[in-house]
Amino acid sequence: MTLTASIPDIDTLVAAFSRTSTSIISDCLDRLPGAPLQPFHRIEGTMAGIALTVKVPAGDNRAIHQALELIGPGHVLVVDGGGDVSRALMGDIMAAIAQKRGAVGVVVDGAIRDLATIGRGSFPMFARAGYHRGPYKNGPGDINVPVSIGGLIISPGDIVVGDHDGIVAFPAAQAHTLLEQCLATERKEADMMAQIAAGTYKGAYAAH
Repeated sequence: MTLTASIPDIDTLVAAFSRTSTSIISDCLDRLPGAPLQPFHRIEGTMAGIALTVKVPAGDNRAIHQALELIGPGHVLVVDGGGDVSRALMGDIMAAIAQKRGAVGVVVDGAIRDLATIGRGSFPMFARAGYHRGPYKNGPGDINVPVSIGGLIISPGDIVVGDHDGIVAFPAAQAHTLLEQCLATERKEADMMAQIAAGTYKGAYAAH
């Protein structure tokens, strides 16, 4: 990808991050704190979108239903469930609603259920665990506030990227500079792989 002198718009930047990886991004962010979440869907690419955040009490998903009324194309629904896995906060029905309304994925710091259905689909669903037990629906909750996902702070409007290795997030204002760093790292790693294939690689810590 060749960047022009002008800063690409947010849609172009998000699309570009869907062609890189969380490990590259994490390295370029000085190995930022990462959330201990795993993908439960059938992975067919890298998820990248704009955070719509929700903070809920442990085991309660009322505010998630409310957030689904606000979700739109390009959003990643990011749910701060405090890491509690005693009850599933979302299942296949809520995932289908999010997908139908244009979301590009869901991140849950908590449990989800209906894993067989979710696992057959390619709609991105990242969570801490799977568990069949259903949620409370008492509330309250907060929508579009900064949340902590396993120590990773995600604010509304941040760019969220997810793949086989988990998720990362960063402010949209940082995206252009970060993308340039990621592209440079990819070129460096491609060169290393070429050296390995040719038998000329001397190691990352070889003396120069």
